[in-house]
Amino acid sequence: MQRRTLLGGLAAMPLACPALAQSFPDRPLTMVLAFPAGGGTDVAARPLARIMEKYLGQPVVVTNRPGAAGEIGFTELARAKPDGYTIGFINTPTIVTIPIERPQARFRLDDFAPVLNVVDDPGAIWVLPDSPIRSVADLVAEAKRRPGQVSYGTSGIGSDDHLAVLALERVSGTKFLHIPFAGGAPVRTATISKQIDLAVTNIGEAIGDYRQGLFRPIGQMGTSRWPVMPDVPTFREQGFDVVEGSMRGLAAPAGLPRPVLDRIVDAARKAAMDPEWQAVATQLALPLRLLGPDEYRAELVAMQGHYEKLWAAHPWRE
Repeated sequence: MQRRTLLGGLAAMPLACPALAQSFPDRPLTMVLAFPAGGGTDVAARPLARIMEKYLGQPVVVTNRPGAAGEIGFTELARAKPDGYTIGFINTPTIVTIPIERPQARFRLDDFAPVLNVVDDPGAIWVLPDSPIRSVADLVAEAKRRPGQVSYGTSGIGSDDHLAVLALERVSGTKFLHIPFAGGAPVRTATISKQIDLAVTNIGEAIGDYRQGLFRPIGQMGTSRWPVMPDVPTFREQGFDVVEGSMRGLAAPAGLPRPVLDRIVDAARKAAMDPEWQAVATQLALPLRLLGPDEYRAELVAMQGHYEKLWAAHPWRE
């Protein structure tokens, strides 16, 4: 695939194209999601897409392309024509970890033009309400009692959920049994049906189940307690230095003409500030963090460097 860079691809496009910006868009847009319906990405993206339609004047059709821990959907977005009519959500860390762990992957970070980061969702480990595990220390003790037998579900190899448990293994000297799924929704189903012992998902993905009494968190992986769940301590507070989470935001194929990118950024910002979206985000308890294209790109590049070093020291192959 012809490589388009984050910086070079945009810089190569002429900036003085007011006619292009004024005419865009004149037909519906497609929003590609790399994870299944019902997961954390999907429940945030669909209402945002609907609200963006008000500011673009065209429908935004959401398409789920799950599989291979996000590689299928990310590849489809990366290979799409850079004309603004295909946009999508990208998720960390998989948007940077997949090319690190899989040299054959058909996309690289440089194949995307960041638009707007929307969510920054800390990770958590969840058990069923009747579980005897009440804390991270309890979980570590159980893993030492049954090494390699305590099963946990994640949204895939190299996902933030997977990397979080690998970090816990390193700091606690334990070993768990990893069961990767295509996204957060099937992890939820497998946990509730007791096919696996633990659900490892972002807080925003499981907050609804927590509120309904279906899940109980043993700790969350932010640097500080999340205000929506102030009684749930961090892993660090419990003596285990594990910090993980997932940023989720809009992106387009690299090489997008700058006037078109600016038009999409403007619509995305207005949608993210729209009272309707704010109400949805509050209802879903989404941890919001808006970053424009340049800030978003800087975060992604820094994250890529971090995970390249981690892979060199502790490759996360199954």
